[in-house]
Amino acid sequence: MPKFQYVAIDSRGKETKGALEVGSQNEAISRLKDMGFLPMKIVEVEKPKKQSAPKPKEKPKKSLKQIEIRIPFLSGRVGTKVMTAFTRQLATLVDAGLPLLRGLRVLEKQEKNPTLKRVIGELATAIEGGSTFSEALAQHPKLFDRLFVNMVKAGELGGVLEVVLNRLAEFMEKAQKIRGKVKSAMFYPSAVITVAITILGVLMVLVIPKFQQVFADMLEGSSLPGFTVFVLNVANTVKSKTILLLDGPPYVLPGPVIWGIVAFVILFKLLLKTDFFRHLWDRFKLVMPVLGPVISKVAIARFSRTLGTLVSSGVPILQALTIVKETTGNVIVADAVAKVHEAVKEGETITAPLEASRVFPPMVISMVDVGEQTGALPEMLLKIADTYDEEVDNAVSAMTSLLEPIMIVILAVIVGSIVIAMFLPLIDLMNKLGSEAGGSSND
Repeated sequence: MPKFQYVAIDSRGKETKGALEVGSQNEAISRLKDMGFLPMKIVEVEKPKKQSAPKPKEKPKKSLKQIEIRIPFLSGRVGTKVMTAFTRQLATLVDAGLPLLRGLRVLEKQEKNPTLKRVIGELATAIEGGSTFSEALAQHPKLFDRLFVNMVKAGELGGVLEVVLNRLAEFMEKAQKIRGKVKSAMFYPSAVITVAITILGVLMVLVIPKFQQVFADMLEGSSLPGFTVFVLNVANTVKSKTILLLDGPPYVLPGPVIWGIVAFVILFKLLLKTDFFRHLWDRFKLVMPVLGPVISKVAIARFSRTLGTLVSSGVPILQALTIVKETTGNVIVADAVAKVHEAVKEGETITAPLEASRVFPPMVISMVDVGEQTGALPEMLLKIADTYDEEVDNAVSAMTSLLEPIMIVILAVIVGSIVIAMFLPLIDLMNKLGSEAGGSSND
């Protein structure tokens, strides 16, 4: 009789490992459920094979169509939009009654992304070999996170895989929708800022320094107005500190300011890897002016939607909280979720540790409390997520609409100041010429 090694979670949420001698993998799952365990991983122990002299194998020659060229940093990546479309298509096929394996083969034929096409083929091959869909997904953690894998596993155990896939597709579509709204709202301000910085850079580095020589020739040693001197000094500083123009061919190299920015970015990323600095930075993101409330709402919406989707799909609450902790994207929120996990593990409610964390507003705590008391926690969490997604959308729209006139005013003030500074010496020169002409006519 074959032997299966398993990893499961008991009723207290603790992970346990062991082995069972049963006839099949499905029988092992049934045995574990009878024992009160939630199966996480079941693998058949392979029998040791007799060693024999290795025979040299000829490597099959690959045709030009089979040769796969992988370029570092460019291959092996699948966009969020592509993954969302794949999940929705698979959910539609399975919901229509098509067997899972056949659905994967259909999607493999029509998929254009080479990486996802290869992974879908590997998923189908693993299922043909006897693995469950969740076990096949777990072999590709870069594409399918723990949220995806555990929801599919819950759907398999409950016999509602098509329902879970539909919920996953809705979850990913809503996340993609809010992400797309934020990106589209920030596109125009980003474009304006980029153009403004480019124009100011050209003025400061190429145009304004040439006026200095022109003014020197025109005024013949006379002093320049103070504001003009200030603008010329700023332009010379920007030119000398930002870029280095070498003699001879037009070589342009980064200046000390650019190198300083690069060094700062590298140092900042290294510091983010430390627990202390990461806590400080994530705390600052939640309380920073203007953007802090938006970031906080995004974190609350992600927490609510992820937990609500997992619980409504049949994932045990302790396991769902563990997954939510890893997908929050903010250390402060993750610590709050960890405290909720410990409280639920001890038999307490979710409401008390959420309120003690001081991360979640009173409205969220009240709605979660009502959901716990009425037994409609998943529905209440999803309503919270919808509410905060809408608030994030409105807040981003308000910020961008306010940012546009502010940027225009700032750009107008800067360009206007440069123009005035360049015209002041000309006005002084015209006044000087006018006074000289008036004096000569009196003589």
